[in-house]
Amino acid sequence: MEHDKRPWGEYWVIEVAETHKVKRIKVNPGGRLSLQYHFKRAEVWTVVSGVGTITINDSIRDYTVGEVAQIPQGAHHRMENRTSEPVVFIEVQYGTYFGEDDIVRIEDDYNRK
Repeated sequence: MEHDKRPWGEYWVIEVAETHKVKRIKVNPGGRLSLQYHFKRAEVWTVVSGVGTITINDSIRDYTVGEVAQIPQGAHHRMENRTSEPVVFIEVQYGTYFGEDDIVRIEDDYNRK
């Protein structure tokens, strides 16, 4: 199983297929992913532990366990953990390409391009 540590937490790839990719993502307290978008995929995020603050374009709100965020292809989005406990969510990517190089970062706390 592919696993990668990031400045905000870590992720595990659960499944890769021609039509989709599934990840388990953990965001540490105070961490947040870059504000980003994708050219070739959309995503569905399901919170399975904790409370995550999700941005989708101009909408920013807290999501709790069991809540689902639909992120259309091209939408600006990010997950943020404003709590003292980790946030874990399942990300299902669907589209035509799932490589990490299809991340366009608009804003990043860790100075990644």
